[in-house]
Amino acid sequence: MNLGKTTTVKRRFTVLSREILDKYPELATEGSPTIRQRLEIANPAVVDMAADASLACINEWGRPAADITHLVYVSSSEIRLPGGDLHLATRLGLRSDVGRVMLYFLGCYGGVTGLRVAKDIAENNPGSRVLLATSETTILGFRPPSKSRPYDLVGAALFGDGAAAVVVGADPVEGKEEGFMELSYAVQEFLPGTHGVIDGRLSEEGINFRLGRDLPEKIEGNIEEFCRKLMRIGGLGDGVGFNELFWAVHPGGPAILNRLEGKLGLEEGKLDCSRKALMDYGNVSSNTIFYVMEYMREELMKKRNGGEYKESEEEWGLGLAFGPGITFEGVLLRSL
Repeated sequence: MNLGKTTTVKRRFTVLSREILDKYPELATEGSPTIRQRLEIANPAVVDMAADASLACINEWGRPAADITHLVYVSSSEIRLPGGDLHLATRLGLRSDVGRVMLYFLGCYGGVTGLRVAKDIAENNPGSRVLLATSETTILGFRPPSKSRPYDLVGAALFGDGAAAVVVGADPVEGKEEGFMELSYAVQEFLPGTHGVIDGRLSEEGINFRLGRDLPEKIEGNIEEFCRKLMRIGGLGDGVGFNELFWAVHPGGPAILNRLEGKLGLEEGKLDCSRKALMDYGNVSSNTIFYVMEYMREELMKKRNGGEYKESEEEWGLGLAFGPGITFEGVLLRSL
């Protein structure tokens, strides 16, 4: 089996290293109770990654960290009290009265959920600036190689570790802030009777995940109506075609992207940023949607700086992610 060809992932990053395995050799022993050791690694690692991403984001934003009024922190990779939201706020030097929201164990749709929550906070608290940070590691789900579980190799080649951060707010301060995308409307929906398709169970050995082989089929069978619903609620009529939009789709895997592309009749290139994010980082759970959007921003800036941008470029788009539930999370986006 050519795992690179199967997953299309050419590069990914992981916290797990030879040094960690040397320190915790029991991680490579099948059946060992290692949840304590995994959390010793994961809890600080996710905050370290989130802090690095957040500091880079705040630096690019250009305003002081003290101007952050709210923090939304998303992770499916740590378990502790107090949670990573407080540890992150302390590391970043945020105000002690910063409003914190911790979103735990949402899986791959967590990044878009974070956007929806940050959007609601920003719109209902005039002048607020919401730091949304996501951070994930595969340490909790790592399993040693086993001939009885060859499919584990596909998961190991597909999933990666990383973090992301964005600042969300309403009414940008002229001369100090410049928005990239407007979060126009957001919708979440679950598919009844499918909560066992993506199954994760915490045990003494860590988290054991099981992904149903019918996951791409379930997404394919329901994606068109979900997109139409999001477009209608957001004010776009049924006359707007899918190819008139830009697409920021969480790349759960190549099969999901291929089925979505075929079902919606998307033109070649519409999912290029999703495919590039998957190729360069793998599926990094809640983070990945932001890698997709960053590639979209880079492309837009190249067009504008090179004089190739046209007013006819797609103004509206959809940001989509899928995860346990099966849950669909979507946001109607407007390019600024």
